[in-house]
Amino acid sequence: MKQLPLAGTQSLQEILDRIKAYIHEHPEIKNDTTKWIEGMGWDQTKWPTPQFPTASDLEQDPLLKGRPISLSRVDGHAKWVSPRVLELIRELPDHIEGGLIVRDADGLPTGVFVDNAMALIPTPEWTEEKMNQFFDKTMKGALSHGLTSIHNAMTTPQQIQFFKKKAEAGELPNRLYLMGHVSSNEYWGSQIPRLVNYGKQGHLTVKSVKLVADGALGSWGAALLEPYSDKAEDSGLLLTPPEELSALVHQFWKDGFQVNIHCIGDRANHVVLDIFEDIIAQRGGNITEWRPRIEHAQIMTLDDIKRTGRLGVLTSVQPTHATSDMSYAETRLGPERIKGAYAYQSLLQASPNHVLPLGSDFPVESIDPLLGFYAAVARLRFDPEHPDAPGSSPHGSRGWYPEQKLTRAQALKGMTLDAAYASFAENEIGSLSPGKKADFVVLNKDIMTIPVADILKTKVTATVVDGKIVYGDL
Repeated sequence: MKQLPLAGTQSLQEILDRIKAYIHEHPEIKNDTTKWIEGMGWDQTKWPTPQFPTASDLEQDPLLKGRPISLSRVDGHAKWVSPRVLELIRELPDHIEGGLIVRDADGLPTGVFVDNAMALIPTPEWTEEKMNQFFDKTMKGALSHGLTSIHNAMTTPQQIQFFKKKAEAGELPNRLYLMGHVSSNEYWGSQIPRLVNYGKQGHLTVKSVKLVADGALGSWGAALLEPYSDKAEDSGLLLTPPEELSALVHQFWKDGFQVNIHCIGDRANHVVLDIFEDIIAQRGGNITEWRPRIEHAQIMTLDDIKRTGRLGVLTSVQPTHATSDMSYAETRLGPERIKGAYAYQSLLQASPNHVLPLGSDFPVESIDPLLGFYAAVARLRFDPEHPDAPGSSPHGSRGWYPEQKLTRAQALKGMTLDAAYASFAENEIGSLSPGKKADFVVLNKDIMTIPVADILKTKVTATVVDGKIVYGDL
């Protein structure tokens, strides 16, 4: 969870108003202009003028002037900073491998840093006190929305140690499956401990790593095989050179780590499937023991969708990405590439065991799994400002590319048993079966039978982990 939530903002002015309100609500920040303000959630594609903001926008109001402000885009693949932060960075390189410093016509930085260029921003490290604050807020939100387990992507060694201490103290109310991550192209497996059902409650597991192949579609950073339809001079960014990514994946496989790789664009997915195929088909990689995952699997060629199934690679997807992106995705990709984008039913049918893990990608998207369930089965956009209004899509009430909808049974399995399989836990959790742990959620409506429009009116009555009520009441 970030300090200042910006999700849902519809204009630059609305963001500025939220920042000012945040400053007024926090006297320790209002009275000290050296304190950093961090936020997340802006999305320029939702604004009246859908273009990147600038540093100067963050000095329009005297209250903001001179403050270090760093605001992450909704997908976490771009940051927008204030003039004060540009001053702190001082000298900027002309080129960043796998990243972009957005510049104006005169070559000056505008204040937006994309992908690997974000590492130039000298954001302060989180203190243990701050991590505790974010942890408490996140756990409260997770349990109130019925999350009995969380797969936490991109967990730094510092954060793993934080969760390890929580586990040892018996202070993890639900299960955490952590993917270790270090932002380096040099092998870093020795920095990630191996922990399985660790701690007083047995709630912590670390046996996987997260790598990042490319950027995101909204910031034109997803690596594509052909140029963007709406930006012909650009094909996106591979954040790690293919040969270096391959060396990392091979070493992690040899050392027994599950490897999970962020892939949005069709080029990124293609490169990663080539690497996985080399290990599986040429080097004796056991797919059942290794279970490599492509996180997002957002845009693929139709041949690569079939290849995921032939290889048995897990495609771990987030249905709300489809409904968040559907207003601009086809503009970015054109009418042919879109056929292999957000293609959840196609990915499921390609899977030899019909396994399609579904997640939320929070805090990029909402923590509420019912939003993901609704997005998967309806392919419609929900408007939180008008909760009683019918869902919408570019293709009308039938949903966006309705042939890619999942059935309710498929979506439920994706969020439970398939997610458990993706974390090697299908024999312990993921279904209400004799001998498994009693992790479950009780809802006030039957989401398998009620009208689709009523799914998002459903509330969590109780969340139960290990047979103990951790939220609500029965």
